[in-house]
Formats: sequence, structure tokens, C-alpha cells
Amino acid sequence: MNRLSQSTLGGVKPGVTVPSYDRARVESRIVHLGAGAFHRSHQAVYTDDVMAGGDTRWGIVTASLHSPAISQALTPQDGLYTLLVDDNGTTRARVIGSLKEVLCLGESRRRLQEQLCSPLTEIVSLTITEKGYCYEPSSATLDESHADIRADLTAPWNPNTAIGLLVAAIYERKKNGVKPFTILSCDNLPSNGLTLRRVLERYAELAQPMFSDAQLKRHLLDHYACPCTMVDRITPAVVPADLARAEQLVGAHDASPVVAEPFSQWVIEDAFSSNRPAWESVGATFTDDVGAFEEMKLRLLNGSHSALAYLGGLAGCKTVAAAMQDPGLARFVRALMGDAADTLAMPAGVGLDDYMRSLLRRFGNVSLNHLTAQIAMDGSQKLPQRILEPIRLRLARGLPIDHHALVVAAWIRYLMGRDEQHGVLAINDPMADVLAQALARASTQADDLVAAVLGFAQVFGRDLPGNPVFVRSVVHALQNLLSQGVRATLSALASARVQ
Repeated sequence: MNRLSQSTLGGVKPGVTVPSYDRARVESRIVHLGAGAFHRSHQAVYTDDVMAGGDTRWGIVTASLHSPAISQALTPQDGLYTLLVDDNGTTRARVIGSLKEVLCLGESRRRLQEQLCSPLTEIVSLTITEKGYCYEPSSATLDESHADIRADLTAPWNPNTAIGLLVAAIYERKKNGVKPFTILSCDNLPSNGLTLRRVLERYAELAQPMFSDAQLKRHLLDHYACPCTMVDRITPAVVPADLARAEQLVGAHDASPVVAEPFSQWVIEDAFSSNRPAWESVGATFTDDVGAFEEMKLRLLNGSHSALAYLGGLAGCKTVAAAMQDPGLARFVRALMGDAADTLAMPAGVGLDDYMRSLLRRFGNVSLNHLTAQIAMDGSQKLPQRILEPIRLRLARGLPIDHHALVVAAWIRYLMGRDEQHGVLAINDPMADVLAQALARASTQADDLVAAVLGFAQVFGRDLPGNPVFVRSVVHALQNLLSQGVRATLSALASARVQ
């Protein structure tokens, strides 16, 4: 079967949506760092819609900073790929054409840095996951001890991190009198634009002597906007069966399709230092205050996802939909959302009850192979904003924290590396080694295990480990998980709340 590409695009099966614009006339004005599935199911789709509407200035040069797999898969396809939209047994296929080039830093450093410095580039966006920002979650500042940051600062003109690449490009553009671009974080970070700005500011300050430019930090702060955003679309990891489905639906082989749910949301702070696509014309929301939407998503959707990942994973549930089919887990998630909702203050017209009902429907979408193991990754980076921040707010108001404390306990239990059926749980986390060492030094008692993990201030800060209510709640929850298992613990918690 022919491989999907520009030359074979005309032969795709009827009913498959394909780019309606002349891709040869598309200009490259966006650089995206992080060429993973989420970007290709979300921002690239919005941009494809804008160009389908007639504004073809917004082609994307996307780059992976680590693996060449996406570049090797999509370059022979001229950047084209299939989006499979799964909705409880129904699948729609669409070919996305907004990617003009697909690069890998290790193979195409010169080309990537040229595009970052190009006067045509108006926006640099990022989906590099929390760990890609090389920051300390508890303080939302640059982790100056990070090995990759230290390496970049020894030769900042030849960086390997996204932070280093951005500052190197800002230096070159300043030196050559090139106008600024907007730096658009699309990752699940608290106040992602502000966090990115703080990280860049500190890195630029540290890099100034090596660049021999004492005004680099000031130039960044004065000219480069970092708007906050909130992004939402469930995008499961692709499995081999998805490649077969894409081939059957499209009529051409696609080496790297993506799968997503029908729902998609993008809320963007309207604060740009450059031109931008009219994303609002294709469904994005521009606002002066992204914070409320971001907190809603982090605490309700992402917090619930983490709960399902750790509790569901321990109980043997491989997917989110499978976990939601367990009555105890589904009941717990509804209760967790209710507790999290109490910490939110939403603008008028935003209905939290409707949003929570929509989340429960989305979690139950049986067509999505959304793996609990995928969501469980990088817990040390995710829990501070998803779970620990609601805990702090509820503690400050004298409200019970038992539901959120159970998620923390489930993460600690998950870090022990075995589910309740004694199956191996892969721990994929930037702190995996130090967490494992801390747990190995502790006894098997819940209080020792909790103390070992709470010792990491970069995750828990200084306040929570010193709060007796928090510590007691997590220890009690972990004791129950260790002695009774997930389902009995959930049942007991539900009964206790009713009393």
C-alpha cells in the first residue's frame, strides 16, 4: 500500500478530510518544540483549521528535542499524518497538513536554530511536558542544579534543552535586530506562561556572561511575551492496532497517526508580542485571565486522571475507561472532583457541574485506549499542581482532605513498583532513582514510607511535611492501601463520608 504523502494525498479514500489549501504556498511562521502526539492532536489541528479558512501563513516547523522517531516517520510523509477521532465505537479520520517540517534536534540542530532565528518566525510554542522546563515544581523556578541546565550554561550557543534553545534564539535575534516572537507554553503547568517566563529569566541571567551581553535578561523581559494557556484534549498513546485502523480508513500507510477524543479546548491569554493566527475563528478562546480555566482543568480533569492512574493501576485497570467501569473508582472520582470544585472560583457563566459531568462522560469513552500507565508518568512533576494545591487550600479552610490524601498515598504505593496482582509497574519519573532509593531505605511501615517521600521538598515544599493533618491523612490512607487494597479502601472511605 502507498505511504501517505503529498504525492499520494489525492488517492485517500472518500470521506476522509484532507487539507483544502495549497501546502506549497504555506509559509513557516510557527516553531513548535515537542513533536509529540498531543501537539499533533491539538494546536496543529487548530492551525490546520485556520489555514483551511484561507490564511496560509502559519505553517509549523516542529521539532523533537530527543528522539528522532517522529521526524523519521513524518519527513517521508511531507509532514502529513492522520488524526483518528474516537467516540464510543465511532471513528473519523482526517489528514492534517499544518506541519511543514518535522525535525529532531540531534539530527537537524542547524536547521532548527536557523528557524528559531528567522524573521518569519512569529510564535514558538511548546509541549515538552513538565520535566522539559527544568524547573522546581514547588517553587516554579529554574532548577539550577539540573544536569541539562548546567551543561547548557557551559556552552549556551549550543544548547540541548528547550530553555537553552529559546534563550540562544533570543540572543541571536537581539544581536541581529530581529523582532521578537511570542513564546507559547501549551503544557500542564501552573500559570504556564508565568512559570516559563521565570525560568527563562533566570537562565538568561545566568547565561549573560557567556554571551557577553549584560542586557539579555532585560531584553527578554521587555520584548518577549509568554501568554498563559489552558489546553485540553485526551490523546492516548498510539498502539499498533491504531496504525492498522488509520491505513484501513485512509487507504494509505501512515507511520505515525494520532488518536484523540472529539472534545478539544484551548484557552489563551490575549497577550502576544508578535502576529498570530486567528485561532479564535476555529474554536479557541482568548481571554485576559486564563488562570481560572487552568485551575479548573488541573484540579478536576488532571487531578482525576492522576487518581485513576494510581488507584486504577494498582487495582489492575489498564485504561481510564476500564477504571471508570469499576463502581468504587467511579464514585471516588466524583467525590474527588466535588472536593476539588470547592477550591475553585470560576467566572460567571462557567458551570462546574456541567463540566464535571462532561469529564465523567469523557473518561468513560471506551474507544479511547488511554493507558493508566501513560498518565502515571512524571508524578513528582504533576502532583504539586493537580493534588497538593487543592490540599493546601482545603487545609487552610479546615476542610477534610481524605480524598486527595488517598491519591498521594496511592502514588507512594505505586512507586513501590508492584500492583495488587504482583505485576510490575514501570516507574517513569525524572526523580525515579532518588525516590526508589528513599523508599528502599525505609521500612515497610506506612509512616516510614510516607516520611521517606515527604522528604523531597521540591515536590511537597516545606509546609505540607510539617502539617500533622496532612501527614496523618496520607499515612492512614497508605496503611489502608497496604493492608486492605484499593477497592476495600475506597469502600471504607465512601462509608466514612456518608456517616
